Amino acid sequence: MLVDTATYAQINADLLQRRVTLVAVSKTKTAEQVKALYDLGHRDFGENYVQELMDKQAALPHDIRWHFIGHLQRNKVKKLIPFVYLIQSVDSLKLLKEINKHAGRAEKVIHCLLQVHIATEETKFGLDETELAELLGHLAANEKEMKWVSIKGLMGMASLTGDMARVRNEFRRLKAIFERVRTQISGFTILSMGMSGDYRIAIEEGSNLVRIGTLLFGERS
Repeated sequence: MLVDTATYAQINADLLQRRVTLVAVSKTKTAEQVKALYDLGHRDFGENYVQELMDKQAALPHDIRWHFIGHLQRNKVKKLIPFVYLIQSVDSLKLLKEINKHAGRAEKVIHCLLQVHIATEETKFGLDETELAELLGHLAANEKEMKWVSIKGLMGMASLTGDMARVRNEFRRLKAIFERVRTQISGFTILSMGMSGDYRIAIEEGSNLVRIGTLLFGERS
């Protein structure tokens, strides 16, 4: 089976009713599997690795909206600029400056989300609240310099745990940060949180974009 069409139809209909964007996480999946979901009308796909995204982008229809959701190294930013729709994982001012530099050379504004660390695991990437405030302060003070990036919202990943109360509290914390920051930035509208195992809780806590892979494509090999 390339994709669980029944599950996709059910989830997609539910999210459309709630006005929540579904990003199908296609990392490690084949271009054929992506195309199967594309043929059902889906257009938003998320990838974690630059080279894998580039290979699929070259092989698949060019109206796909590619979301980069993995940890992004600064030396690979240039490769994404021509076709990326949204970089969801900006986790440092240095990375944002690198995106702005290459976007300026291409004369293309790149939409980004700031990734905030809300999980208990140290392995998760993201800005803490102090770093987020410093980054926002730099943007405010250097508006003309950073004109090639457009910050559209926040992204976060909850702890990998069976404790759904903890997961809910982490999402609730990110929503509070989001509400605080959105008063400072025009067009700040996207709150990306929730994956296959916790997306329903994320939506209940205010997410308007979820990243789902396993439920649609099955477990990764």
